[in-house]
Amino acid sequence: MESEFATSEDAVAHDAWFRGKVERAMASTAPKIPHDQVMAEARMIIDRHRGK
Repeated sequence: MESEFATSEDAVAHDAWFRGKVERAMASTAPKIPHDQVMAEARMIIDRHRGK
């Protein structure tokens, strides 16, 4: 199995970083953004980059 990381230490460090970001996001008390709003904004960004 190939890895995108140069070493197993890099993979472990990335995993810890990512898990930390997810844990902070899940614990956040900031207002949530509705799924439909996020998807609409993502679609606008994609369309803009496609030249639409």
